Order: sequence, then structure tokens, then C-alpha cells
Amino acid sequence: MNQILIVESSPRGAESASRQLTRKVRERLEVQYPEAKVVVRDLAKDRLPHLDQATVKAISTRDPVEAESLKDALHLSDQLTEELLSSDLLVIASPMWNFGIPSLLKAWIDHVVRAGKTFNYTGAGVEGLAKGKRAILVLASGGVFSEGPWKPWDTVEPYLRQILGFIGINDVQTIRAEGMNMPTLAIHAVPNGEKAVEALAI
Repeated sequence: MNQILIVESSPRGAESASRQLTRKVRERLEVQYPEAKVVVRDLAKDRLPHLDQATVKAISTRDPVEAESLKDALHLSDQLTEELLSSDLLVIASPMWNFGIPSLLKAWIDHVVRAGKTFNYTGAGVEGLAKGKRAILVLASGGVFSEGPWKPWDTVEPYLRQILGFIGINDVQTIRAEGMNMPTLAIHAVPNGEKAVEALAI
């Protein structure tokens, strides 16, 4: 294990359940892999711009001359993509907002899911280029979405698993802090998540 990339997206600071669980994940990883470099990309502190016209054009162009003229627009996207590709393990922490991920995290995804960098179009379909990596999803939600009547409303875990699989990362584990807005469950949400951290196969 050479590098671990942690992507935080909650703006709630110490009050964030996902951040509390991520801290436990990091503590365990640092004990297990003391030689590994840990890179933290905190999207709430260092906000990424959503893709603008210049960046979209730079990402999509196949003209080498045009690409050279637009290379400055790709500087941040290239940096973020290299962080991901240089990492052996990716930890993505996200709250559920309105049954989906925060736009902060979507901006990061849009910067790193790139044709020719993290995936390729081939005659047989799409080939992920981030193969051989593992991922841990650290998710927090006001309700319970891992099972029961609200499970169909969860677009967070299915989407993140799908987008990771698209770029070649299929070894994905999930831990959750669920029921944060339900008084009878909230008191147990983070402790149950911490138990799940200890059970991770890492």
C-alpha cells in the first residue's frame, strides 16, 4: 500500500457523522499501513469549481493543437486525476442530501472521470483504467436506506458503486451512519458505523 486517498464532502465539520467514521477508518489504515502516504482532499475546505466551458472543451477535444492551447484549463483536473490514479485505496465520505450526493462530490467526480485518463471507449464497450484499486464508501443519512421501505430512495451508494465500477474499481465496501434524524436511532448511528469500520476487510 503506497498511497491512500480520502475524499471528504461534508461541510458540517466535527458534527459530521461521515467525518467521524472517516477518522476511524483513517486511524485503522494508518496502523495497518504505516508506510502509506495519506492524501486528504477536503472538498468542503478546498472547493472545486464545477466544469466550465473551457474545461469541458479541453477534456473532450481530440485535436492536439487545440489541446495544447487549452492545457491550462486542465491543470486542476489533471492534478485530481493523478491523485486518484496514484492511490491504491480510495475512501469517499459523503452525507446524503435529498437522496443524493452533495454537488461538491459531484464536481470531484466530473474532474476525475475522464476518457483517456480513467476510462477508455473500446470496440467492446468501456474499459476502466483505474483497475487494481479498492474503495471504501463512508455514508451518512438522516434515515435508514440500506434496507426497508426507503431503500429504493437511496441513489448514493448505487451511483458511487456504478461510477467507480465504470473506471475499473469494483472492490468496494460500504459503512454507514444511518438514522441520524431519527432520535431512537441517532444515538447508535455512529457507534454502529464504528463497529462496521472494525469489520472492514482491509
